Amino acid sequence: MNRNIPLFIAFRLLFNARFYYPIFAMIQLDYGLSMPQFAVLNAVWALSIVLLEVPSGALADRIGRKRMVVGASLLMVLEMAVIAFVPLGNSTLVFWAWVINRILSGAAEASASGADEALAYDSIPEEERRGRWPAVLSRLMTLSSIAFVIAMLTGSAVYDPELVGRVLGWFGIESELTKADVLRIPVYLTLATGIAAVAVSLMMREPAKDSGHDQECSMWSEVFDAGRWILRTPFVYAIILAAVVHDSVVRLFLTSASEYYRLIDIPIAWFGVIGAAFSALGIFTARLGRWMVENRSIRTNYLVISVSTLMGLSGIALAIPLWGVAMAVFFGIAFGLVNFFTSHYLNAEVSSNRRATILSFKGLALNLGFGAVSMVYGGILFVLRDGGIPTPEQTGAGPEFRESLFWLPVMFLLMLAGLLIYYARKVHGAIPREHING
Repeated sequence: MNRNIPLFIAFRLLFNARFYYPIFAMIQLDYGLSMPQFAVLNAVWALSIVLLEVPSGALADRIGRKRMVVGASLLMVLEMAVIAFVPLGNSTLVFWAWVINRILSGAAEASASGADEALAYDSIPEEERRGRWPAVLSRLMTLSSIAFVIAMLTGSAVYDPELVGRVLGWFGIESELTKADVLRIPVYLTLATGIAAVAVSLMMREPAKDSGHDQECSMWSEVFDAGRWILRTPFVYAIILAAVVHDSVVRLFLTSASEYYRLIDIPIAWFGVIGAAFSALGIFTARLGRWMVENRSIRTNYLVISVSTLMGLSGIALAIPLWGVAMAVFFGIAFGLVNFFTSHYLNAEVSSNRRATILSFKGLALNLGFGAVSMVYGGILFVLRDGGIPTPEQTGAGPEFRESLFWLPVMFLLMLAGLLIYYARKVHGAIPREHING
């Protein structure tokens, strides 16, 4: 079982560090989509996860976590193949190809979510889990940061036709490249990492099942039982709600970050450098997160990420060149810490026999939040566009994108207020003692 930990880390690196991330919004717009369509695709992606997240977690608890991880990697290969080979020029065909891509991507995320983490966590001897898991998370975040640096730098570099042309010139290959020539290179590279993820997942081993797992009970009974347990456990419910509040708006911005950088006149070649710099923050964030869960109270920890998130959202809303990039640093810190805290506090409270199911409920909540925020944001863009439907010639982001940035901190504050009300009514005084003083 010991080799499951490094294989889990390798799988996460290959599954998540995708080469098109630094130009995620731009690549869809350059395929011929509009900004409202981009928002709709985000919602489609989230909806597909919503429908599959919890059933896949419960299925992982019954048929095995390894099978779900292997299935997730195969779905990743399919999702990338769709957009790697779709013909361009027909906007309707391209849009529906991206819809299929988002559905397959959501299915892949749902299959992996909960299953890979549960497999790794349960591979650690039970008496060592609380002590070793923060170290595993710290190592994962550190290596993920390095992998993201490589993916960000490479993905943005190969998307710049001038830069690729100069590199080819060093090898004696003279060519005048256009955007169309390099459009799919990040997609091809991600397709290759998906194939590597399949190989890694096949090498994993299934941990022994907990003796408390009731195979006679139906899968859906286990799902509803897990859902009821979350609702009856205010601390666990609050951890999931806090993850939703701090994840959804930040993730919304991160998915459109490349368009934001283009808005504030950052050269395309620098997108990967910026993304790599933010990814490198994960090395610091990993150490910080481990120190905070061991030495600070849960209240202090979540106060830090709330303040960081609000500062970042307020700063980027001004859309000031360079300043906007500097303010986005707060997202790199807050986003990494909220994932670290959620995994640490949630796994400590969940029993092994339904760990993947509970973690899938967390993933379900995160993507419901992201989907809802994406739909609200899409509505804001639509209103700011004065209800106008873009023509095929009006692809990309218009002036409404700049105005919509001011709504991001507003949405975050509204959700944070709801979380604080729930905390005051249900959670205060119900926090496990080991989390009060760190």
